[in-house]
Amino acid sequence: MRVQVLQHVPFEDVGSMAEWLQARGAELRYTRFFEADAQLPDPGSCDLIVAMGGPMSVNDEAELPWLIEEKAFLRQAIDAGVAVLGICLGAQLIASALGARVQPNAVAEIGWFPVWRAESTGEDSFVFPDRIELLHWHGETFELPEGARLLASSEACRHQAFQLGRRVIGLQCHPEMTPAIVADLLHQCADELEPGPWVQTPAQLAAEAQRYQPGHALMAQVLDYLLG
Repeated sequence: MRVQVLQHVPFEDVGSMAEWLQARGAELRYTRFFEADAQLPDPGSCDLIVAMGGPMSVNDEAELPWLIEEKAFLRQAIDAGVAVLGICLGAQLIASALGARVQPNAVAEIGWFPVWRAESTGEDSFVFPDRIELLHWHGETFELPEGARLLASSEACRHQAFQLGRRVIGLQCHPEMTPAIVADLLHQCADELEPGPWVQTPAQLAAEAQRYQPGHALMAQVLDYLLG
């Protein structure tokens, strides 16, 4: 299994997905856009593409021109029927690549908050739990791409997850997070923790390890679905 990871900052890696991928003998290849020699492969050479998170906006193309190339790559991969998973910024990139608008959310959502399954997702859709507490860290949100189905929502952000066809899923939330990644985020992005109704404190964000387990199980189910 050939997996291409699109990584935007050093401190947002695949997290809990590493164990799932390792158990299946996956070959992980990285495009690290924060490195000068970042290159993208032929989308057809990939079995799965995972677009990770990052603090930038998908609308920052003038400052970060590689966003243009990345969106074109995601569009080509989706058109070719490659399995594509986007998480947080990655989900917004998929939406933007497919012509949907990405804009500031009404409020920043940073912390452990519940997500619930959308009422109607259509046939042959990934099924979220009725309710699951997950980690969130975002200030923007996406509109649904044309033809996409809403899978899940939270109180602070209606568009938490979407699916397009059978092979594309975008997650605004972070089921892949680990304590180590959260520690890095608290170090690198502490300036984003401006007080608000949906912004928790560093102490609240730095949860005990068992709090991550439901999200890790959900992440494994998403991967099983996309590659099943």
